[in-house]
Amino acid sequence: MPILYAVVARGATVLAEHSAAATNAGAVARQVLERLPGGGADSHVSYTQDRYVFHAKRTDGITALCMADDAAGRRIPFAFLEDIHGKFVKTYGRAALTALAYAMNDEFSRVLSQQMDYYSNDPSADQINRMRGEISQVRSVMIDNIDKVLERGDRLDLLVDKTTTMQGNTVRFKRQARRYRSTTWWRNVKLTAALILLLLVIVYIALFFVCHGFTLPTCIR
Repeated sequence: MPILYAVVARGATVLAEHSAAATNAGAVARQVLERLPGGGADSHVSYTQDRYVFHAKRTDGITALCMADDAAGRRIPFAFLEDIHGKFVKTYGRAALTALAYAMNDEFSRVLSQQMDYYSNDPSADQINRMRGEISQVRSVMIDNIDKVLERGDRLDLLVDKTTTMQGNTVRFKRQARRYRSTTWWRNVKLTAALILLLLVIVYIALFFVCHGFTLPTCIR
């Protein structure tokens, strides 16, 4: 699964989160939240650690952050963040600006889970974003290594259950295999139809010469 963890926060106060893997991403994410560019200004940043990337989108004081496999690139994670940020603000509005920690977790963690699965496993999620074009924020994302954000003494090693990651990869492989089989089947059908048509044309041309004409007059009596 490309997106393994997601959280919505106000500053360093976590309002809702969900993890699709056995990982300490939440602890690392809290450190990242505390050290996002200051001033409360809107920002879109990415921080790498090993083969995982923490992507963060902060708008109007609310931050949506996720941890994704680096193979997911940036378009899908930031499309996911744009989606959940919009859903969160639409659902809770100004209440999010004064809510206590985890006040929205019971309800919104389910939304995070559903959208993580959609953006991680449904091919149409990326196709829709390709049609829209890359969202403008991604073009100016600052990418840095997490070691530069966290002081050496504060750094936590990121631990991810490899089994969960492998299961996500298996799901993607099965989807790709089904699409490949479907594509191959249609290609074989088209090839068979073309060969049959070609054979009929060859037979007709042969009969044309043998039967002396387009209407095969000497053969049809």
